[in-house]
Amino acid sequence: MAYNTIRYDVASHVATITLSRPEKLNAYTAEMMSELIDAFDRVDADDDVRVVVVTGDGKAFCAGADISEGVDGFKVGVDSELRMPSGGIDYSSDAMRDGGGRMTLRIFELKKPVIGAVNGPAIGIGATMLLPMDIRLASETARFGFVFARRGIVPEGASSYFLPRIVGIGQALEWCCTGRIFDAKEALHGGLVSRLHRAEDLLASAHALAREIADNTAPVSIALTRQMLWRGLGMSHPMEAHRVESRGVFSRSNSDDAAEGVAAFFEKRAAQFPDQVTRDMPDYFPWWEEETYR
Repeated sequence: MAYNTIRYDVASHVATITLSRPEKLNAYTAEMMSELIDAFDRVDADDDVRVVVVTGDGKAFCAGADISEGVDGFKVGVDSELRMPSGGIDYSSDAMRDGGGRMTLRIFELKKPVIGAVNGPAIGIGATMLLPMDIRLASETARFGFVFARRGIVPEGASSYFLPRIVGIGQALEWCCTGRIFDAKEALHGGLVSRLHRAEDLLASAHALAREIADNTAPVSIALTRQMLWRGLGMSHPMEAHRVESRGVFSRSNSDDAAEGVAAFFEKRAAQFPDQVTRDMPDYFPWWEEETYR
């Protein structure tokens, strides 16, 4: 796919995805959604990519949905196409799905860790797209806003799942119910981002963190760990975690990666992990799709 609204670059095992509509403050469109999903598909299919950094071009990270043509920028589906013969709405239709959620769910499914580098305003979908990312860094001048109630709509991007789990229900409700814009210091204090950087240092810091992961860890271990932790948020009992972790310990401790990791430790050298996510994921993955959880 040729990209018109994003840029995609790979160097030193790190993919950088840049939202690139700077003249529109990188406002989100259906085209950007499709391009981002395609880019994340490329990430999962490319064993040379170990980590992803997502940032924005110009002054903004993402100013929200593109509503330059009015309320149609918010609309999902066409009412006439979603009407059933009875006159009711077919809420199960795929056409009903929120475009922000389609993209954030793709990030959630990813096998590679994602670092958000928030270089400027992250408003609406610009804020919610950050939530399934694993680590969020921000410029000291960044601003955030879950502004949906002030526009007459509701949170999207699966944020009602992610946001309370990241910052707690009280903070999530305050930000969503006020719909106010808040600064980077409040985002840090509230747990939305983990670090603040000077604007000129942000991207370099994000890439340094990405390289720390890419240069020192086993890709299959990271893929499993990422899904274990995210999906563990929905577990109802620690026994569920114990079952998955036991499978992981068994499969990985018998892997070539584990042999290499131990050898590298004793030989005091950097490990060169041989296993790849495109071919060496254990046979119990994806465990959450089992009909009966054994």
